[in-house]
Amino acid sequence: MMKFSVIAAILLFSVFAASAETVYTVDCNGGGDFRTIQECFDALPSKPSEWRTVRIMPGTYREKVTLDVYKDKVRILGDEMAETRIVWDDYAGKVVDGRELTTYDSYTMSVRADEVCLDCLTVENDAGRVGQAVALETRGDRIHLYHCALIGDQDTFFARGYVSRVHVENCHIEGTTDFIFGPSIVLFECSTIHCKADSFITAASTTERNEYGFVFSCCRVTAAEGVTRVYLGRPWKSTARTVWLECEFPAAIRPEGWRDWHDAARKGDVYYAEWRCEGPGADRSGRVAWSRELTDAEADVYDNRRVFAKKTGSEQFRDDWEGGAEWTAR
Repeated sequence: MMKFSVIAAILLFSVFAASAETVYTVDCNGGGDFRTIQECFDALPSKPSEWRTVRIMPGTYREKVTLDVYKDKVRILGDEMAETRIVWDDYAGKVVDGRELTTYDSYTMSVRADEVCLDCLTVENDAGRVGQAVALETRGDRIHLYHCALIGDQDTFFARGYVSRVHVENCHIEGTTDFIFGPSIVLFECSTIHCKADSFITAASTTERNEYGFVFSCCRVTAAEGVTRVYLGRPWKSTARTVWLECEFPAAIRPEGWRDWHDAARKGDVYYAEWRCEGPGADRSGRVAWSRELTDAEADVYDNRRVFAKKTGSEQFRDDWEGGAEWTAR
């Protein structure tokens, strides 16, 4: 891991030198421009023409943070996934300043700006098993997570934006119930999805105007000891779309694979599919009849360029996008 940090630092220096973009440093020990992440976010100019970098030094930042709308074009760079941690403990039902929180404001970190890259850090909600408790919510468009960990229990990652494309690459996401949920278009690549309890991984609420919802490509699903009843997903909304491509499933995945959230009417509208998945939980012989195995030709349409294309959302997006890999210092 140290080798990765050194290489990343060298590459980052080259990128900064070439572009001369503004770099802000956050250090909870007082060695940077700001002590807290929120202070830094508040200081960022809105509607920028150039990219900025927020460098977060190692440490545990116990704060609830929001990167607000128009604070676009930001690289948020930690030191290492396990060393730079943003942690808070809100949850639905908790009373804060006389008001009871809901799922929608239980997050630890909220990203509402466009063109944002989160790199080498952890976002965690450590409220425990108290119900809905979001770690990260994303609302903006063209958001890239690379080498990040999202840790929580129920509702860990809320892909909340209706006009939002998110690229999750080489990340670790863990939780209990519906711990990846929402209406956004999200492509998960080469990531680990860790199930901490018998429950459901996804709860997509894809809108009917979107051709894509949650797409998992070359991901590995793991389960904690004693976990034996996990479902790939259930539909939060009747037009949910979730696809698993060349993923590895543990024995904890139930033979039926999917549930309908106790609403038989949703079976006709959801789009649940798998393609060339492996592992003891990948046997499709017991899958529900309303899920499908993709053909090679059908699976072909799930590349980055097409998943994130402008036309993906009935012309609701401003530009085509191919994911955020080019934004990282690699």
